[in-house]
Amino acid sequence: MSEPPLIYLIAGEPSGDLLGARLMAALTRQSGGRVRFAGIGGEEMRAAGLQSLFPMADLSVMGLVEVLPRLPRILKRLRQTFADIEARAPAAVVTIDSWGFCGRIQAGLKQRGLPCRRIHYVAPMVWAWKAGRARTLAGCLDLLLTLLPDEPVWFEKEGLRAVHVGHPVIEGAAGQGDAAAFRAAHGFAPEQKLLCLLPGSRRSETSRLLPVFGATVARLAASHPGLGLVVPTVETVAAAVEAATRDWALPVRIVHGRAERYAAFAASSAALAASGTVALELAMARVPSVIAYRVSPLSAFVATRFLGLDLRFVSLVNILAGREVMPERLQEACTPDKLHAAVGQLLDDPAAVAAQREGAALALGRLGLGSGASPSDRAAEAILAAL
Repeated sequence: MSEPPLIYLIAGEPSGDLLGARLMAALTRQSGGRVRFAGIGGEEMRAAGLQSLFPMADLSVMGLVEVLPRLPRILKRLRQTFADIEARAPAAVVTIDSWGFCGRIQAGLKQRGLPCRRIHYVAPMVWAWKAGRARTLAGCLDLLLTLLPDEPVWFEKEGLRAVHVGHPVIEGAAGQGDAAAFRAAHGFAPEQKLLCLLPGSRRSETSRLLPVFGATVARLAASHPGLGLVVPTVETVAAAVEAATRDWALPVRIVHGRAERYAAFAASSAALAASGTVALELAMARVPSVIAYRVSPLSAFVATRFLGLDLRFVSLVNILAGREVMPERLQEACTPDKLHAAVGQLLDDPAAVAAQREGAALALGRLGLGSGASPSDRAAEAILAAL
């Protein structure tokens, strides 16, 4: 019998790591176990059986200024990844999100003429960036798997086959945690208000957001005495989160792992979160949330002036809804006073909570919640067909 095909997977951050783990399970299921994996991933993909070439944390960075100090290591990891792919000769290389690193891998594979399928999972937001980004992808990929229904057209007009598979967040367990059990296990009273804080999964995010979140907590300690705090974290930033939260004005319960994360969501009265996939997870769990984000001023200037980024919103919940369902406090607006006001409203105003939940449900419906096969199964089907 011939050896099962090898699929080389690359994820660069925790949200992509979770997508990768679900994709591995779907590929194994649909192939009857006749598939092998290699590549780069985090704790979720390792739990699914991947032996990561190097720690995924080496790739978890965003922003021009934030990347520069780590550029030598990233370039080293690029060379290491190319050498590993050439040695293993996989049937396909499937990169997941993180186009900054993954795009260089795919372009390099095309230049080297390696005989493998080049597939990318999660389209860059070409509708927010200059249209040339779609041509760049078309020049180096064989197949693109998109999360949003309106995305394939942007790439198909450039000659790239693109398949809408849906967003895997709708197949997760974000809304299935046991609130009562979590509160009992961690010492939170049944009626105590509980705020969930999620300062990001990259060091570049936590280094900018944790001080602001800490100052926001100091204000909340005065306006909401007795407020409980829980911080779900991931291995890429766990040590930094634990160190930064030790001296906050309110006691902090830090939890690890996906099950504890989703249980924390279920138990929380509101959330303050870095922008990212977590906004969709919070919407799935019906947690009223405020979205915060900061990059360096230079990174923000370059993105808007030279790279052409033009976003009305950054949270996918708000983008899908076409309005600000979840309050966004970004860059200069990401201040302790403004975050305190936005979070305080969600803790105190039932009408604001109900309005956010209604808008979030409409956004999740656009992602395919409650319809047909799971996004991971559709993605696996498309990849196996491409092989």
